[in-house]
Amino acid sequence: MTQKILPANKKEMAGLGWDRVDVILVTGDAYIDHPSFGVALIGRWLEHHGFRVAVLAQPRYDSPDSFKIFGKPRLFWGITGGNLDSIVANYTGNAKVREQDSYSPSGNPYFGAKRIKNERRRPDRAVTRYANPARQAYRDVPIVLGGLEASLRRFVHYDYQQNRLRGSVLTDAKADILVYGMGERAVLEIARRLQAKKALNNIPGTCVRLTPKEKEAATHDDYLVLPSWQKINNDKSEFLKTELALDRHSRSLSRQHVLQQQQSAWIVQNPPQPALTTAELDKLYSLPYTRNIHPGTADVPARQMIRHSVTIVRGCSGNCSFCAISRHQGPVVVSRSRKSIIEEVKIITKMADFKGTISDLGGPTANLYGTSCAKKSCKRHDCLYPRACPSLQLREKEFIRLLREVKAVTGVKNVFISSGLRMELLLKTPGLLKELLQHHVPGMMKIAPEHTEENILRLMHKQKADILPGFLVAARRQAARLKKKIIFNPYFISAHPGCTVKDMQALAAKLKKLKLPARNFQDFTPTPGTIATAMYVSGLDRDTLKPLFVAKGGKERRRQRKVLEKELIVPK
Repeated sequence: MTQKILPANKKEMAGLGWDRVDVILVTGDAYIDHPSFGVALIGRWLEHHGFRVAVLAQPRYDSPDSFKIFGKPRLFWGITGGNLDSIVANYTGNAKVREQDSYSPSGNPYFGAKRIKNERRRPDRAVTRYANPARQAYRDVPIVLGGLEASLRRFVHYDYQQNRLRGSVLTDAKADILVYGMGERAVLEIARRLQAKKALNNIPGTCVRLTPKEKEAATHDDYLVLPSWQKINNDKSEFLKTELALDRHSRSLSRQHVLQQQQSAWIVQNPPQPALTTAELDKLYSLPYTRNIHPGTADVPARQMIRHSVTIVRGCSGNCSFCAISRHQGPVVVSRSRKSIIEEVKIITKMADFKGTISDLGGPTANLYGTSCAKKSCKRHDCLYPRACPSLQLREKEFIRLLREVKAVTGVKNVFISSGLRMELLLKTPGLLKELLQHHVPGMMKIAPEHTEENILRLMHKQKADILPGFLVAARRQAARLKKKIIFNPYFISAHPGCTVKDMQALAAKLKKLKLPARNFQDFTPTPGTIATAMYVSGLDRDTLKPLFVAKGGKERRRQRKVLEKELIVPK
């Protein structure tokens, strides 16, 4: 049977013989039916379980008219900002408006050619903005928030574009329920309950609102109670303590409910859903994605980047201070089977525009593929700090076998790893390092040292400072043996909380000594759901809770950035 994209307009819905849909997924991205996009994953997952799903991509949000094109959804609205937080998509780390959106047609973030704020395809705080016209269109249809933006803004959070702390998007949007993390299990449970006309209480992986009266009547004895919105606003140190508590709670996979008082309501977070198993992840990625953009839509830059790539792993056990992956995807690493990955590669080789190159076998960190923990009862799930944990089981031979089997697929000429690679793990897997250098580096090897100074690396919750020089020695030595020229593409962050101009100068000096040019760096961006953002807001050290320097003004941030721009040759 010919694969068809999920309907994105009334005509396509009618073409399927549908007079009504069960679920309408609203997204701030252009609709691409590719498993790298959350809406495609959730849409196909619901379709696989018998539900009729339509996709409303980048609708007008200044009236309810765009939200009526499919008619009334039988079960619920599913609203997401898209693959990125909408503020990150719309503004630079210094709150300057972006004039490019890789998830919009032709990269144009506006509905038309005019650069008018209210004409942006993706509104600021998209999940909240979309909820209002959805409710106006059909007032009695439940609203379900999900995706990265909702997940990381489910409690009190910092909005760097407004430079203020905001309450949960669940209370701002007045939605019925919020799905946090990777939402396949929770969304399916919501659909099944609404189908059966059952209540949405106590669904793992979700948050709901409680009135003060409902909160008093709650029966759970074991709550993690976070500081309230009012308390955090009055004392910013409470914001850091809150994020640290949430970090410990998330990494431990705690079954505690979490409560936080907003201004006039309470948010209760139910325990998390268990991560998908390898078999379930394989099934999810085997669904009939067309891997195409919606017909009649101009191409989208993000699709160009990922159309011939394959996700091989989900979750991250790295837990960097500035990163929200472990908070959203979870601290448990789940890898797909080799068979599943190879089947997807075979599908890609049949695409009309495939020229023989698999652009990436990756995920949050490619060489976490196959890793697991020897301790089945570990509650720390912080496997790479300050050194790789002795209980972290690496599967070097399994990853090498995967690379070789994918390369052997008929029609495949090149298999590249374009995702980031953890250097400390490559030092422990010299056979994999050799395999990558010999066959799987697309001209440059991406690495992410982030910084060189010990104290800043500690604040970043990153590896020790000796990892970078040690890795460069090992990789260059291996490349010399293979008679391969190797170019590194390192990523660095300036103006991270605690970082000064002096630290950046020390970084620049060390990179010169290591003969490592800075090709890719940016100012720290204080995004929701990270401990680094809480340090930025509170001005406190994550480990000692003592004051630390934070570069907040534009002038100071520019000074740090210019150290690299001035003292190093930075390829354009």
